[in-house]
Amino acid sequence: MVALLVLAGVGLALVDDDEQTPSATSGGPGADASPTPGGSESQEPGDNAVTARSDSDLGNVCEGSQILNAAPYNGPSGAKAYTFANSPDRPALWSSTSIASDKPYHAESTDFESVSVVGCLEFVGGQGTPRECEYTDLGNRRVTIDYVASRYKLTFYAAKTAEKIGDGGTVSTPANRCPTFLSSYNKNTDKAYASPDTDAVETALDKFLS
Repeated sequence: MVALLVLAGVGLALVDDDEQTPSATSGGPGADASPTPGGSESQEPGDNAVTARSDSDLGNVCEGSQILNAAPYNGPSGAKAYTFANSPDRPALWSSTSIASDKPYHAESTDFESVSVVGCLEFVGGQGTPRECEYTDLGNRRVTIDYVASRYKLTFYAAKTAEKIGDGGTVSTPANRCPTFLSSYNKNTDKAYASPDTDAVETALDKFLS
């Protein structure tokens, strides 16, 4: 069952009638274990190696999977990158986050085989006092969601080998205002966590791939 929420009469949000709804970009508490990809360009493909069929398949790198048809990483110059973040209650779920099209490391969704770097944004936790955000569902009932500022740990991996190649530091995302579009929330706790801040992620990418 899908519920439709409206924020202050202007925004829409799709949420699944389940314990937690996957979102395009979400984070999750309880993600205690960091991803442990490893390898080198010369190593044999592991049992969990993946041949990507779409851009979303590169999120498997964050779970330690090599992408057989990804571009090899030969240093930051000219490298193309995708970034993924995990969800609050499902830390093994990695969903893509956006990168501005004018960035030199940007790759279109159809150009996933040109990507050599995957940035994984692992949810660390919420912080500060939640902001109460009111929505209206399709039954015209008011729903109050606690919107929580979040922190993510950014780590860079070589897409083809799942080898860690760099640290992007901590990405903090404030909850200064209620989002117009709320992509997901935990139905049991009525909480939603702020998605990774795009500007902060791109700043880390600028530094790493410069």
